[in-house]
Amino acid sequence: MMVEEEPITVKEDRNVNGKPKFSLAHKDEAMTGLVATTDKQTLAVWAADCAGRVMPYFEEKFPDDPRPRHALEALHRWIETGVFRMADIRKAALDSHAAAREVGEDNPARSAARAAGQAVSTTHVRTHSIAASRYAQQAVFRAAVAEGLEAGEVDAAVAREREWQYRRLVELREKGGETEG
Repeated sequence: MMVEEEPITVKEDRNVNGKPKFSLAHKDEAMTGLVATTDKQTLAVWAADCAGRVMPYFEEKFPDDPRPRHALEALHRWIETGVFRMADIRKAALDSHAAAREVGEDNPARSAARAAGQAVSTTHVRTHSIAASRYAQQAVFRAAVAEGLEAGEVDAAVAREREWQYRRLVELREKGGETEG
């Protein structure tokens, strides 16, 4: 099935201190529509891919903390086996979010751990995949800001990540992901 691609625009916002900020609440209608018509298994693969792309931000800064990686491993086990144990999924998600909290400040590592926690939660509620995608975009945003990129370059980095995510989901659907709706 072919899905038409939507043009991407990223708007940079600033907080009260004038620093650039990334809104997780941004409504991406094209992505939301695509997610709404995609089966949970495909969304789980996609969420794992989105979180996996930014996992180096966490693992390079906290190489001795395996919790976000364990969340992605739990997700991959579900994708491969279909075996769902809520206690295991919940623990993996909560552990990944705990790792994010322990990072402290808002930075790419924190967003990457959140992306992993949301990704594994897709096994329970499919719309967590969107949150995994947005946290991955936030990780890219925070990395670009930390690198000192200009506002337009930051926007471009986030737009490239969002574009990859959209195309990846389209590709996964075309490879045989079942659709609901």
